[in-house]
Amino acid sequence: MRVIDLSHPIHAGMPVYPGTPRPRVAPANTIAEHGFAERLLTLSSHTGTHMDAPAHLLGGAQTLDAFPPTRFVGPACVIDLTTPGLATDPLRDQGERLRGCSFALLRTGWSRFWGSPAYFQGFPTLTTDAATWLASLGLSAVGVDAISVDPTESPDLPVHRVLLGAGVLLIENLTNLELLPPAGFTLCSLPLPLADADGAPCRALAVLDGVISP
Repeated sequence: MRVIDLSHPIHAGMPVYPGTPRPRVAPANTIAEHGFAERLLTLSSHTGTHMDAPAHLLGGAQTLDAFPPTRFVGPACVIDLTTPGLATDPLRDQGERLRGCSFALLRTGWSRFWGSPAYFQGFPTLTTDAATWLASLGLSAVGVDAISVDPTESPDLPVHRVLLGAGVLLIENLTNLELLPPAGFTLCSLPLPLADADGAPCRALAVLDGVISP
């Protein structure tokens, strides 16, 4: 079985969205003193590679734990989003392929800037028209290899609101999308099972040997 990890490791010095507290990792118990090793983790629900629930922005909307686990596994495809301001029409050319997928992964190429200031600015994003069209396809989630599906300077987060408002989950801070084929693989993006979760860090994996349908 060929599996590609699409997640960034969580550590204290990792990049976080502007205004989000950095994770803290501290020893809680040590083998030398206690006979076993254990660390205390303090982190935001949107740390690293993570999933957004509709409750992230919309009052009274679904939290991640309200979705069945089948929403986190399924056939996926990769969309080249290396041109800024992708409009709806280029996506329509891939409509048939997208309709056969549960997950649309937007490859911006921005994961190459992970750990540098360039990661936070200039990444391509969907137009609201393109987001509305994607939202009409019945996808489980849209993922991106950038810090956000909206520019970091956007106060209203319109792409978030369009997709989350349609019940489409979001996966941000993916990596290694350039290693994936355009389609024909399974995505497993499993968020931590937090109660009442507006979002949660997730382990995202691509399984390349066949497609598992939920």
